[in-house]
Amino acid sequence: MDLSQHLASDEDFLLFTTDVCWYCVRAKRALEAKGLTYTEVDAHQDREAHMEATAQTGWRTVPVIYDLRGEEPIFVGGSDELIELLK
Repeated sequence: MDLSQHLASDEDFLLFTTDVCWYCVRAKRALEAKGLTYTEVDAHQDREAHMEATAQTGWRTVPVIYDLRGEEPIFVGGSDELIELLK
């Protein structure tokens, strides 16, 4: 699936994650604590979309987080940036 298809999700956020990433877990917990929904994409399983997100944003680590609540997706950054946004 390409990045644009993931960005068309009806959820509140899109997260590219890996299963061994504490920052990914932290981001998911922060969203859940606020009652926000998210689509999680395993960066290893969908490498093409993850690489496209990396190329567009310049963000080189996981999680790669987009806010999908507005009319256009907004790149947030990682878990630190997400937590700051949710304050």
